[in-house]
Amino acid sequence: MSSLEFMDRLLDGVAVAWKALGDVAEYSPTRIDAKELDATTFVGVDNLVADKGGRIDANYLPNTERLTAYEEGDVLLGNIRPYLKKVWRATNSGGCSGDVLAVRIQDKSKSFLDPDFLYYLLSSNEFFSYSMQNAKGAKMPRGDKSAILNYRIPVPCPETPEKSLEIQAEIVRILDTFTELTAELTAELTARKKQYKHYRDQLLQFKDVDVAWTALSELGEFIRGKRFTKADYAEDGVPVIHYGEIYTRYGVFTDQAFSRVRTDLAESLRYAEPGDVVIAGVGETVEDVGKAVAWIGSERVAIHDDSYAFRHSMNPKFVSYVMQTTKFIDEKAKHVSRGKVNRLLINGLEKVRIPVPYPDDRKKSLTEQARIVAILDKFDALTNSLNEGLPREIELRQKQYEHYRNLLLNFPKPEAVAA
Repeated sequence: MSSLEFMDRLLDGVAVAWKALGDVAEYSPTRIDAKELDATTFVGVDNLVADKGGRIDANYLPNTERLTAYEEGDVLLGNIRPYLKKVWRATNSGGCSGDVLAVRIQDKSKSFLDPDFLYYLLSSNEFFSYSMQNAKGAKMPRGDKSAILNYRIPVPCPETPEKSLEIQAEIVRILDTFTELTAELTAELTARKKQYKHYRDQLLQFKDVDVAWTALSELGEFIRGKRFTKADYAEDGVPVIHYGEIYTRYGVFTDQAFSRVRTDLAESLRYAEPGDVVIAGVGETVEDVGKAVAWIGSERVAIHDDSYAFRHSMNPKFVSYVMQTTKFIDEKAKHVSRGKVNRLLINGLEKVRIPVPYPDDRKKSLTEQARIVAILDKFDALTNSLNEGLPREIELRQKQYEHYRNLLLNFPKPEAVAA
């Protein structure tokens, strides 16, 4: 059955009105005292989970006295870097930071617009693409609040509220089923990742191995990248790693770059050589800053000026795994300048120590590093690889969900909206 046939059957002849979001919803106009909030009711952009993952409890509380209040049923959107797709359908009331938008259905529209239906519309890839197209800023793009209110959404049969809500409820029921099935798999994967993280941290403590905890400055050097912009990207050209991709698209290691820039920039860029570990110099959260990815490609790759290449003579994947540990992250956090953009203080990071097994026997040291990497590679594949294990199953389930979401939300558009 085609999407048009499916939608025709669902609508059963009723008309669809396309409305600007601002005609039926608004940003929360209410406020709340910060002292009334706790980790379960405060929502900052940091505790909204990327890729439509909802929210987790906050690990810090706001330092302002009054915040925007949200209510159960509001749709909360992370407004920094819309491409991260941070969205949550509020299940309780509370308060949110200025970087989170609380979208609330207007009283006049509650008779014909279901908040769960609105959530699915605002968690669509189409919405996030629209938000990015209208975002402001380059390094840390923010969604344009006025443009977001101009985003047009379909409302079936608004002149007959009961029928409208009935159609919306059926769409929500089907999509909720897929969401719940995916959530079960995701919960199991989260538990496995927690188990893996604990094992990795224990393994890299080297309690029964001769080890020297050595400052990074004694093991190698940091090379800062050179600037390139969105306007420089090209389909073919010089492979590059942008700092933002390190914590959004890359895992612990990679041999392929996701992006390329024009070849005429080649001489003006700085590069990571095979075996370097590329480190993000700025980030939205403290944990993002200093996120590392080992470059194990066969050729050099250009890096952005908000990132560094750590050049050393150790096993690059071993170094990158160490930089993912809780101990390293805690030490790294001491050398982050906090602000609207968190920035890594490289002179401080150079002092952070990492373990070097068998420091007096290089051959034995590299053999031990390779042994540990082989173990951690297996765990990493089981918890992160899209080619096997739960991540693969979740990806397939997500594709199935997206297929049905497209069917269910593919309302006929008038030419003015389609254009």
